[in-house]
Amino acid sequence: MQAYRTETTLLQNGKLSIWGLPFLKGDAVEVIILTSKHKTLSERYPLRGKPYQFDRPFDSVSEEAWDALK
Repeated sequence: MQAYRTETTLLQNGKLSIWGLPFLKGDAVEVIILTSKHKTLSERYPLRGKPYQFDRPFDSVSEEAWDALK
């Protein structure tokens, strides 16, 4: 059995539309609907999609700089 997970939000009362599924026309699929009680991706990963910058990315890291070794 192949499993595919996706999340969506109902746009109309009782109607669900899902696009971009990796299955072909005529494939038999089983649909299970679960309510989402966990946080959305943007809430779980607040920095996702935000710009970032590395300061001196090629500098070496000394053992003194590692907090875990202290």
